Amino acid sequence: MRKMDHKQIIKLYEVHETEHSLYLVLEPLTGGELVKKMKEKPYYGQDDVTRIMKNLLEALEHIHAKGIMHRDLKLENLLLRTEKDIDVVVVDFGLATTLGLPVKDILFKRCGTPGFVAPEVLSYKDGCEEFYDEKCDIFSAGVILFIL
Repeated sequence: MRKMDHKQIIKLYEVHETEHSLYLVLEPLTGGELVKKMKEKPYYGQDDVTRIMKNLLEALEHIHAKGIMHRDLKLENLLLRTEKDIDVVVVDFGLATTLGLPVKDILFKRCGTPGFVAPEVLSYKDGCEEFYDEKCDIFSAGVILFIL
């Protein structure tokens, strides 16, 4: 997360580590989850959906340019910057990994949330030379667009 500096990606300010805990100091986001906002307002017009997807795709462009895959994009990982606006911010980089690592170095080979994960991630087999790439995030963004 330290590598990323983009308005649509949550900002990590500091990390404090104790013997038993790790504390992350993150930027405050007061708008809550996009999912909860969708329950209050079940229909989004074309302008709103366009803005949400533009923000999401700009964030993905940034992280992919830095050589990072998110691997767990879903509605719950899109938070809103403020209560009044629909500026989404991508959060939860717990399953993120660096592009181009050897297969044996990937911590979670099959990961993501059912319903949002790309088929190539699910069809990955140990010992296989082929590996999925950042396109798995684009697939997840397509699922989010479909839901919106």
